[in-house]
Amino acid sequence: MKRFLVPFIILFILITSVYAQDAREIMTKSQKAFLYAGEDLKVRVTMRLISSTGKVRLRELTMLRKNIGPAGGKQKYYIYFHAPADVKGMTFMVYKYPERDDDRWLFIPALNMVRRIAARDKASSFVGSDFTYEDVSGRDIDDDLHELLKEDMLNGEKCFVIKSTPRKADVDYAYRVSWISEESFLPLKVEYYDLSGRPYKLFTADEIETVKGFPTVVKRTMKNLQSGHRTEVVFTEVDYNIGLPEALFSERFLRRAPQKWIK
Repeated sequence: MKRFLVPFIILFILITSVYAQDAREIMTKSQKAFLYAGEDLKVRVTMRLISSTGKVRLRELTMLRKNIGPAGGKQKYYIYFHAPADVKGMTFMVYKYPERDDDRWLFIPALNMVRRIAARDKASSFVGSDFTYEDVSGRDIDDDLHELLKEDMLNGEKCFVIKSTPRKADVDYAYRVSWISEESFLPLKVEYYDLSGRPYKLFTADEIETVKGFPTVVKRTMKNLQSGHRTEVVFTEVDYNIGLPEALFSERFLRRAPQKWIK
């Protein structure tokens, strides 16, 4: 009996390992498609923060992003807030690193202060929205264990369905399940589950356009399923490969926005 059981166990382990590897590769391709398209990016962003009763608050900002080296490696982000008045002139900057915590800074003009966003705060709300600081620049692939659950159809598109479980308790959910397009590798839907296994948040890619050959999610929503609050984000004036200088991503420009690039 044992001599039949051992090969079966070995085969099971090998199959499980292959599926785990495939899932990681899929998530790596998805991150590159979603967060690394082009060598750099400039986009105007409108955020609508909508309460469960329908009350709407707006955020308008410009986001600049530059890849430092090949896709999947280091990145730098710069965000300037245009409106409303209470956040106008506020800036946010991220240095993203593979395999270690990102560096994040927030400049608050009312206080004339640059504040470092600690690694433990990466799961905090980004300017009152349903997106977190980590959602802005993405989560490192190896911070999670990825499992390919199945293939599925979503809105007529074939998708890989991937379960991602954090390796440590550094976020406010137990795991998430992503529907990744088999064609574009963009995430079309992501379900988040809380520590009790209940649905917690839902991300949807509502509109996708191709800009300079890059499929781009130009409208997305993150909804808190427990509170009813949601955040709708719309990208306009999307442009890739415009030659952003790396010098833009510095404390100097946190305090004094580069007007040429944020208009």
